[in-house]
Amino acid sequence: MSSTAAAPAVAAQAAKAQVTKGRSAELVLLAFAAVLTTGALILVEANQEQELTSTLLILGGCYLALFTGAHLVVRKWAPYADPLILPCAAMLNGLGLVMIHRVDLARADRATQLDQGVPQLFANRQIVWTLIALVLFAATLWFVSDHRTLARYGYTAGFLGLVLLALPGLLPASISEANGAKIWLRLWIFSIQPGEFSKVLLIIFFSALLISKRELFTAAGKHFLGMELPRPRDLAPLLVAWLLSVGVLVLEKDLGSSLLYFGVLLVLLYAATERVSWLVIGLLFFAAGATLAYSLFGHVRDRIEVWLDPFSHFDTAGYQIGQALFGLGTGGVGGTGLGAGRPELVPFAWSDFMVSSIGEELGLIGLAAVLVVYLVLVTRGLRSALAVRDSFGKLLATGLAFSLALQVFVVMGGVTRLIPLTGLTIPFMSAGGSSLVANYIIVALLLRISNAARSPGGKKPAAPQTPLAEAKTEMVGGAGKK
Repeated sequence: MSSTAAAPAVAAQAAKAQVTKGRSAELVLLAFAAVLTTGALILVEANQEQELTSTLLILGGCYLALFTGAHLVVRKWAPYADPLILPCAAMLNGLGLVMIHRVDLARADRATQLDQGVPQLFANRQIVWTLIALVLFAATLWFVSDHRTLARYGYTAGFLGLVLLALPGLLPASISEANGAKIWLRLWIFSIQPGEFSKVLLIIFFSALLISKRELFTAAGKHFLGMELPRPRDLAPLLVAWLLSVGVLVLEKDLGSSLLYFGVLLVLLYAATERVSWLVIGLLFFAAGATLAYSLFGHVRDRIEVWLDPFSHFDTAGYQIGQALFGLGTGGVGGTGLGAGRPELVPFAWSDFMVSSIGEELGLIGLAAVLVVYLVLVTRGLRSALAVRDSFGKLLATGLAFSLALQVFVVMGGVTRLIPLTGLTIPFMSAGGSSLVANYIIVALLLRISNAARSPGGKKPAAPQTPLAEAKTEMVGGAGKK
């Protein structure tokens, strides 16, 4: 047989070996996540109940079944995808489920002592939301067979994203407000946060816009301090994003989402143009917006004052962050041990302040380990962005991965008093359905892009291609360059 004829057979064999290796690696890592989650559940129940209950079997069994199904879905519809992305999400999801169950036990014990009714169990609800999230995760992988087709619907995604983002702020407070922020949409038997889904849609829109209008953003302007400044008329998208962030802050009193949207667009602009000037100008816009918000909005001033000195407001707005700091101090380096702390003393320890719960019972070491898992997840997403061949995929993966990184930073920074509290929840771990579903959609899109990047021999997906999505990265010289 000639070498030319043998080449396809060798390539096919190598591709099959790659799929098998990826399947085995992902399965082993998911099994490790399942063992770790089950072991943590056993420790929690042993410390809290002094016995193992049927809840352990329900939570552990459901977790194992759900992620076994997710593994099969990924290997069927994205066989070349990065084998580390799903296990990282599963690990975080499992540890979050453990901590939610741990807080449930403490709340139930407290209710028994006070002769009150059994409180709502958030762990059971989290399992249901995980099921819904993984169903939509599978639907995303099946429906989006080629990530480049999303570029066709960039403007539609942008319109829908803006509608979902603005909707809670325009609705009556009775169906949209909770804890001072108008970010909810209450529907009959459940509530959702439309902003979580607008985040994904707006990233798709920004990525498509930056590719279709790349000449606009890479056009050379004046030079200043070694930087190529954009032309004044090209600043319109950044100004619109700034006004959008301020609008979210005004209408919905949601500092976290405002920061997240502006930060993601800023990073996408830098990734698309490789110009530091966009970052500098964006930071100046941010400083101006922060100063304006502090001057005009009382709820922003309150957040800043509590951030600067939470213990002087301990009886009022500073109680939550104060208790969280006490919990982190109690945990120290090694933690109190799963089930041996008092994380339930912090309001919303199962959602907004999940970080303080982990820090108290797992200590600095455990919290650092959780951060490492997030780091691996974000790094693999960015690696997919570097490896994929089309510019739209590069920007989309960068935006999705960075949105996870920025959200983790904002939440961690708020709980540890590095920055003011924002009200965001930590991805995959906090109790809540909207965030969990949106983040699994992000994971599905990252897996789809990773699958395209890792396909052997540069093989392109069978879905129809578009000139927009296939646009190649190009370098544009500045004025006076040859």
